[in-house]
Amino acid sequence: MKNPAPARRPRSQAASSLYELLSSMRFAIALLTVLAIASVIGTLLQQNQPFNNYLNQFGPFWFPMFQMLGLYNVYSTGWFLAILAFLLLSTGLCIVRHARPMLHDMRAFRETARETSLRAFHLCAEGRTSLDAETAAARTRAYLAANGFRTRENPRDGDLLLAAKQGSWSRAGYFLAHGAIILICVGGLLDGNLPLKLRMALGNKQVLHGEVSDVSQVPPTSRLGEGNATFRGNVFIPEGKSASVAVLNVDDGMLLQDLPFIVSLDKFHVDFYPTGQPKRFASDVIITDRDSGKSFRHTIEVNKPLTYRGVTLYQASFEDGGSRLRLAVHSLVPGEAQEEGGRHADHGDHASVPESRLVEAVVNEALPLAYDGQQYTAEFTDFRPFNVETVGQQASTATGLARLQQHLGSGAKSRSERTMKNVGPSFTYRLRDASGQAREYINYMVPTEQDGRWYALAGMRESPDQPFRFLRIPTDEAGTVDAWFALRNALLDPKLRAEVARRYARGAQQRESLRPDSAQRLEETAQRTLQLFSEQGFDSLGGFIEKTVPQADRENVASALLKVMEGTTWEAWMLARERAGEKPVEPTAQRIQFVRDSLASVSDSMHYGSPVYLQLVSFEQVQATVLQATRSPGKPLVYLGSLLLVMGVFAMLYVRERRLFVLLKADGRILMALSTNRQGLDAGEQFARHRDALMNHLDATAAQRDEPQ
Repeated sequence: MKNPAPARRPRSQAASSLYELLSSMRFAIALLTVLAIASVIGTLLQQNQPFNNYLNQFGPFWFPMFQMLGLYNVYSTGWFLAILAFLLLSTGLCIVRHARPMLHDMRAFRETARETSLRAFHLCAEGRTSLDAETAAARTRAYLAANGFRTRENPRDGDLLLAAKQGSWSRAGYFLAHGAIILICVGGLLDGNLPLKLRMALGNKQVLHGEVSDVSQVPPTSRLGEGNATFRGNVFIPEGKSASVAVLNVDDGMLLQDLPFIVSLDKFHVDFYPTGQPKRFASDVIITDRDSGKSFRHTIEVNKPLTYRGVTLYQASFEDGGSRLRLAVHSLVPGEAQEEGGRHADHGDHASVPESRLVEAVVNEALPLAYDGQQYTAEFTDFRPFNVETVGQQASTATGLARLQQHLGSGAKSRSERTMKNVGPSFTYRLRDASGQAREYINYMVPTEQDGRWYALAGMRESPDQPFRFLRIPTDEAGTVDAWFALRNALLDPKLRAEVARRYARGAQQRESLRPDSAQRLEETAQRTLQLFSEQGFDSLGGFIEKTVPQADRENVASALLKVMEGTTWEAWMLARERAGEKPVEPTAQRIQFVRDSLASVSDSMHYGSPVYLQLVSFEQVQATVLQATRSPGKPLVYLGSLLLVMGVFAMLYVRERRLFVLLKADGRILMALSTNRQGLDAGEQFARHRDALMNHLDATAAQRDEPQ
């Protein structure tokens, strides 16, 4: 025999349970908790930034997880708007559910209360008066009115019950607080781009991917008209230029929002602290109305926005607006003559340097280059006149020198102090090869002192989620990098390698009185060492030692190879000076250190990943402002809701409802009772005060006075 199927729950009962859930306080508190957590995340994490910024900040592991959760645009995500909608529904149902009984209770005086109920009150007292019933009733009415009570009477069987109350409007705090939540939710939904999400879901609007060079070519499906109810985007304006659209970051793309006016940047102002940190920045703009053609000037500063035709412009940040850079291009290809490419400028003082030429570049534009038989494109992305860095903490790119020093038993590290300092101008660019692969570089204009020596810093990273690794190029006695490039070319040029090895062996023979056969073997060893070093620098030497030398002999062999490399590097420098028509120099401690630093830097340069080094010679800065354009129709509702919420909470917490019942019996007995919606420490004191004062008014003696517990 089969078990009977379970009875289906009545639809009315299921609907009732759902109604109970949605209108319950527990459900609303749970929604408010989730909203609070999401709001904290949205406050701590900067919203609506380009995805590359988040990728750099969180890395490839956390970036897609946070993207899936919608943390980069919390207030416009579907789950956040859904929570707002459910909270709106829950609060509205809660008001509907409790409005009628609460309003009824606010209007009711409870004059039908029975004597037994009054005696059960926590605050209750009895007395007796010798006054007649009419006089006692008149005096009671006068006392209650004088103390702010509203009264309703109920005569019954010769007795008279006066039901008085005050502070009933405290219940209005419930409606104010719940109505405030509804207003805030409506404001959040209005400013949450809900209409735009619906249009995108229906396919009416499509996100635009990639960069846009001409906004007039953007299709209508990726543009939003002036009548768009709510938006939040950025307006990028270089000095002397204008903009009439805002860029809205949507997922990994963007939409263009047409503005009802044209914004022109007349002048951008920025002040800096002595450390180089920006102290104040402001934009002198000209606003031109599209409809009327009228214009006016205004200065937009941080915390001083401009609102015009329902759109508010905030000063968000500033960027480079197309600064013009003059660069000296140094080839890192040994022995290769400079190939033509790019826009040439007058060589000026650099005409005497054969491995460099001057080119002009513009930030946010590209420059073609041709080196080592390959075509490259340098895409200049940023220029900064100030850079506050932790001096002494720049890291070298190469690991080969550290690996060789491990064979030598050295674990020395820099002991330079960690101090913040402005290290001068820098520019950032991407070098893209013919296959489309690109590395990002950042080069500093002014040499930086580290450990008492001066270096030109050139940073490189292969992907945006990596930190920059820095190549440190030692400067010569004149403060330039020319000696290093000449030394490097002579050290790595296959055509000069034999001459460098021969000079090194000849010098060693003269200093140490070597026999001819020993000098010949030393020359061959130097050539093989230079050949090995030219492949991957110290990485090649370290790998050679690990593969061919027994463990017990590695330290001695590493010391010998390092000595050979330092000697050949000195000879390469002297050869470079001779080829440039300069006289040789005597070895000093400073010059020997320069040779050692140059040797390490040459090894590091093999991991630089570029055939050229771009050196900033001069610049003409062009500033650009970034304004945030917003239209927030829900903001007034949120402000109003916040005000009502404060008023409602104040009313509920600090305004108390008190009901005082006075029963005048026909035989002269008096029964008093007090009730309050919240029992406070002063409730008993107030009851005692009313009790004593009213008994005096009635010329009564207390037959029983129950002190509140």
